[in-house]
Amino acid sequence: MFKFEVPSLMVGTLDSLMNLSDALGRTDIIVESIVRKIEKTAQDLAGQNKKLTDLTVGGVPAPRYIQQFAWDYAKYPNRRPLKELVALISGGVSAVDEELKQLGVSYADKQAALSDAKRKKGGNLMAVELNDVLTAEVMKDIEIHDTDYLKTVFIAIPISAKEAFESSIETLGSTLVGYGGPDWSRDPAKLGQPVKFGSLVDRHQTRGSPVVPGSLQVVKRDSDIHVLMIAVISAWRVKAGYYEGDDFVAGSKVDLEDEFIRICRESRYVVREFTYDPTQGSRSAMALEQLQVEVDGMRSGLTRWCKTHFGEAFVAWMHIKVIRVFCESVLRYGLPVDFTAVLYKVAPGKETNLTIALDNALGSDDTKNDIEEEGDEEYHDFVLIKFEP
Repeated sequence: MFKFEVPSLMVGTLDSLMNLSDALGRTDIIVESIVRKIEKTAQDLAGQNKKLTDLTVGGVPAPRYIQQFAWDYAKYPNRRPLKELVALISGGVSAVDEELKQLGVSYADKQAALSDAKRKKGGNLMAVELNDVLTAEVMKDIEIHDTDYLKTVFIAIPISAKEAFESSIETLGSTLVGYGGPDWSRDPAKLGQPVKFGSLVDRHQTRGSPVVPGSLQVVKRDSDIHVLMIAVISAWRVKAGYYEGDDFVAGSKVDLEDEFIRICRESRYVVREFTYDPTQGSRSAMALEQLQVEVDGMRSGLTRWCKTHFGEAFVAWMHIKVIRVFCESVLRYGLPVDFTAVLYKVAPGKETNLTIALDNALGSDDTKNDIEEEGDEEYHDFVLIKFEP
């Protein structure tokens, strides 16, 4: 048991005290939640290192601070109206909570970026950044096409699907490209007949896949995945250009690459977007290292922030508890203000025993009878406020 010093605070009117009593309960819960949030953040940052989670209040553990509590008159002037005092305390804690949210979001974003970079660096060929694994040695015999009409597409497939993929790839998207055109075969039966060309040609007469036959090539493989490369026709002229008098009317063309990629994905083939850059691998390694340094720095900074602001939030919470004791005691016992506050430190599981002992020692016979009749309704002849630091 410890003597608990409650300062002389301004009482105000009975109505203001009653209104404040209701608001104090809600404020108490909000401030406690912020204290718990800071505490949990510090624990999550520390992981298994328990020494990093030793949060203190003014340089001492929280239980000792409670036992040695003294009102902070400089920070919370006791002659200010109670409503203003509560607003001052809760406003300061709300600012701490908002700062914690912003720091937490920044740290989470940076962690997500690091995790994504590690996933791309250390994953299989379905997810890894291809520039990190397709080195100059791998790419020396690979010819990449990147023109207006011919593109190289990289596809990652499981080893189990490789045989089926190789047998079907040259017919994939078999309705995308029109191969119809003039008959250049010089068929003897058509000698002397005019040859259709330009706008007179039916480009849709014969259709096929945009995949260039014989272009399939294995680029990289691991134990589970193969990355293969194919060349595809990327643009197809739907309508040929033609002259109208002296003016040339340009034909129209369709971007086939996007359509082919869509068909690949519908067939559950993973198309890897890739632009070869021999310097990308080293840049990715440096970026990953830089991300790790930034995450470690933010973790250290956020840990220091938690250690500093835990004490600030806890002090605010303690002052809210003291104001609750004062407010409830004045409402219970009336004026002039004359009550004694005591702090009990209870062993776990013994809270009910303490309450019963206090009722027996301090409660009147009428109160004891009322408690028995009311059942679940908890009432005592003394003000009881529980505090679990």
